Amino acid sequence: MSTAANDKRNFSIDKRYVLDGGLSRRQDWSSQQTTEVTMTTIEKHTAVRLHREVRGQGPAVLLIAGTPGDGGQFDALAQELAGSHTVITYDRRGTSRSPEPQEWTVTSVAEHAEDAAALVADETAGPALVYGTSNGAAVALELAVRHPEQVSAVILHEMPLLTVVADPQPVADAMGAVIGAAMEQGGPVAALEAFLRMAFGDPVVDGWNPALRHRLLANASMAFGIELPAFQSYRPDESQLAEVTVPVHVLVGRDQAQPFFLEAADWLAQRLQTVITRSPGGHGAHFTCPRELAATIGAIGMQR
Repeated sequence: MSTAANDKRNFSIDKRYVLDGGLSRRQDWSSQQTTEVTMTTIEKHTAVRLHREVRGQGPAVLLIAGTPGDGGQFDALAQELAGSHTVITYDRRGTSRSPEPQEWTVTSVAEHAEDAAALVADETAGPALVYGTSNGAAVALELAVRHPEQVSAVILHEMPLLTVVADPQPVADAMGAVIGAAMEQGGPVAALEAFLRMAFGDPVVDGWNPALRHRLLANASMAFGIELPAFQSYRPDESQLAEVTVPVHVLVGRDQAQPFFLEAADWLAQRLQTVITRSPGGHGAHFTCPRELAATIGAIGMQR
């Protein structure tokens, strides 16, 4: 699918939404196994091809990336965890090495959760510790709601849940200005890169592996045209949250300066009857401080 500025797909920017994502340096190491499989989602029985990577041995940990949902952004974190865990990463539906299904024009958080459920069932003999960051946290939460038998505990890291924020307008205006200007000048790819620079800072973006950077940015048209319209309107069902039976940990980075992340986390924590944990780094902790984040995830896993 073309992601050039003259892409024929129509793009709209909802200023209520905070786009997120991340890229990281890819690392080679002997315990990594890479498989690409054809699998069927549990609910809709729609064939979808997901690229997945399995590393290490031990209790299962599933890492779910934010937009763009390429599992490669977890390379450094997965390496840190793989010494004591079986770490599963994957490219979410229609992202990077997981091709778009035919005639796929809309999606939902629930659809991505069903993909994750199928992946856990296929890769593990029991439930997994599930870590989701940003939009990936929404997928992790829906997985815990819909398939609690597959989740030993869930970690929700900085979900950009602006649908519950009292006044999302300042964030909406800031994001709209950055994304809108870049979209006008360079199309979806430029818009995605502009926001990622705003989210993670120029030093992080400038340090990305060129091949992975290209792969991530190539998802721009899918992200703006299919995924973000679904994620930007997501609001968890409060009655379902009250019935979640698995342990839930709500994380916000100690370096996070945007107050809306704390506000959204507080909304979640109250309804899930848990507390907010301040974790290492900020929104991109999986590439700025993977060792410290891995220690946090491992400690949570030992609590269950």
